[in-house]
Amino acid sequence: MGLFEVCPVCKRVCSVKNKVLGTFISVKQLCEYCEYSRIWQSQPLLDSTPAGNLQLSAAVYISGASYFKLQRVFKAMHLQIFLYTFRRHARMFIEPAIVHKWNHSQDVMLQQLSKERKLILGGDMRADSPGHCAKFGSYTMMDLNTKTIVDLQLVQSNEVGGSSHMEKEGQKRSLALLDARGVTIDSIVTDRHPQIQKFLRDNNITQFYDVWHMEKGITKQLHKISKTKDCQKVKTWMRAIRNHIYWTAASSITGPERVAKWTSLLNHVQDIHTHDDPLFPKCLHPIRSTTDKSRWLSGATPAFYKLEKALTKKTVLRDIAKLSPHHQTSSLEAFHGVILRFAPKNVVYPFLGMLCRLYLAALHYNENSDRGQATTSSGDLMFRLTFPKARKGECRAKPVKTEATFQYVNDLMDMIMEKVLVDPASYRAEILKINIPPELSSEYEHPVKEEVIASYVSRFNQGRVV
Repeated sequence: MGLFEVCPVCKRVCSVKNKVLGTFISVKQLCEYCEYSRIWQSQPLLDSTPAGNLQLSAAVYISGASYFKLQRVFKAMHLQIFLYTFRRHARMFIEPAIVHKWNHSQDVMLQQLSKERKLILGGDMRADSPGHCAKFGSYTMMDLNTKTIVDLQLVQSNEVGGSSHMEKEGQKRSLALLDARGVTIDSIVTDRHPQIQKFLRDNNITQFYDVWHMEKGITKQLHKISKTKDCQKVKTWMRAIRNHIYWTAASSITGPERVAKWTSLLNHVQDIHTHDDPLFPKCLHPIRSTTDKSRWLSGATPAFYKLEKALTKKTVLRDIAKLSPHHQTSSLEAFHGVILRFAPKNVVYPFLGMLCRLYLAALHYNENSDRGQATTSSGDLMFRLTFPKARKGECRAKPVKTEATFQYVNDLMDMIMEKVLVDPASYRAEILKINIPPELSSEYEHPVKEEVIASYVSRFNQGRVV
């Protein structure tokens, strides 16, 4: 401010007035003697909006950062920041740009997919909170051939009568959209949700089950069995059984063949490698004689009885027959991890805010889905060592991918500053087409605030103990 105190013409003290608007400051200098004046601005004004304020709001939203955390950072550093402008920027400029960007990107994808004959999709839902109290459920459809997100449907629990019905409704909406756009579906890989099974069966859509979900359920049962009396030997076979599930799915063509290979495991653990089923008459590994007979299970023991009961249940054999032979939903699970960067589960968002953050996660994932493995300066592939919690201290090598790109961020920033800000009405029109359900609290009667406050009693206000 010292630069504005003295008039550059007559060298006398000037009158200085400043105006602060968020990160924007303007200084008006006026000399009362020679009438010299000038106005200095820290950043340009776009119409009446400071460019830096809008750029900061857009950068925070698009990058998946938290405005409230940024506000605390600015306060700790004594930096100026706007207070109530972020939501207005999001509503007027940022969210319309995100919706337009996703709609355009999806249109291009669906036009290409409509020309393909065999499309294998993966579908799964992510709830915004654990348990049966979720407010939002986001259903994702992924093209498993290219590992790209082709559709996202956000369902609010009061639309379908409860959170347990959100997954079916999300898949129903997604399939309706794909059908309307002329996309032909060969099959869908999902988990074993009962409502999804019935819906796809009624609509004559081929469904396969993700192997990891199946393996996880069986592993939990085997862990439970291995902790019971006289069944500790089951634990030594758990890794082999997990591997056998994946091999059964990947090496089989038909459902009966999968069942035959799966049930052959019960002979294998007894050191019997020929089987009665003609679809899989003998094990494919070389037959070796072993001197250690203690590793094999005996058919007359509680361990074998419980193992056989767990692996040959009617529901297990039915689901084994429908295991996906090639494509799995592990990429969908990875995408759910990306969503956490943009929409953490411990933060409550409005419907449109949640939808836009899902679109941002999809744009980020699709842009980086085909990243290759990083290499060293000498050309060697790069790996890092991990200790997965589920593997109980077992060390694993994991490939290191190349750095992620963020071209979608640059595109959105340019769109907001150069197009949406100039003509926001046309972009807002896309927002108005979205069916936004009423808030959950709208279902209840809203009492008078003063009455609720008057009825407030602390649970620790018990009065004096005599």
